[in-house]
Amino acid sequence: MKYKCLIVDDEPLALDVLESYIHKVPNLQLVARCSNAIEALSQLRNHDISILFLVIQMPEITGVEFLKSLKNPPCVIFTTAYSEYAMDGFNLDAVDYLLKPISFDRFLKATNKAIAQLTPLKSKKEATSVNHENESDFIFVKSDKKIVKIGLDEILYIEGLKDYVMIFTPAGRIVTLQTMKNLEEKLPSTQFIRVHRSFIISLNRVKSISNNSVDVNGKQIPIGKLYRDPFMKVVEKDSLIK
Repeated sequence: MKYKCLIVDDEPLALDVLESYIHKVPNLQLVARCSNAIEALSQLRNHDISILFLVIQMPEITGVEFLKSLKNPPCVIFTTAYSEYAMDGFNLDAVDYLLKPISFDRFLKATNKAIAQLTPLKSKKEATSVNHENESDFIFVKSDKKIVKIGLDEILYIEGLKDYVMIFTPAGRIVTLQTMKNLEEKLPSTQFIRVHRSFIISLNRVKSISNNSVDVNGKQIPIGKLYRDPFMKVVEKDSLIK
């Protein structure tokens, strides 16, 4: 089933980001992208929109005011650059709000919530997740005689060393006894990618890419020859540079 989506934002870059994310999810369909409430109202009248991505701050009329004016609104996911506006969205029964800059994994969580609301009760168990790999936002690993919970959004990169792997986060390094292949299989492919025999990186943490390395939060990670082409295909797919 396709869920029709409408994006409303007065920032072209924000429209581009959400459009690229929607195109990556098979059961989402972008109907239109609008820069103001007037354009959005016309699209809502002419199409059966399932999910509305609505920016809170807009000139002339805010997203909150626009939503209040709708008699039968679709599922709404607010977007904003200011976290203090989130409460306004929840007071209007918005499904979720996305704080800019919006990461793909956070986008998926929000759309999963919307789809769960739109899905008939009998099939919710089958459709509460757009992508099965993204159902969990954390992993558990054994380290220093303890089981440690690590949030996926905390991971900067992972380095392999023989039978051990080192998971690097802003808070420090976590060492666990397992193979890179085993850990790679546990991580969502939409968020993590292997760029070298000894390195897995978080795509959300990439700052820049050169010929032979990638800057991940200030750390230069080498790109292996066997991994370069698959990595660059992912980069080119999400790139706004033609």
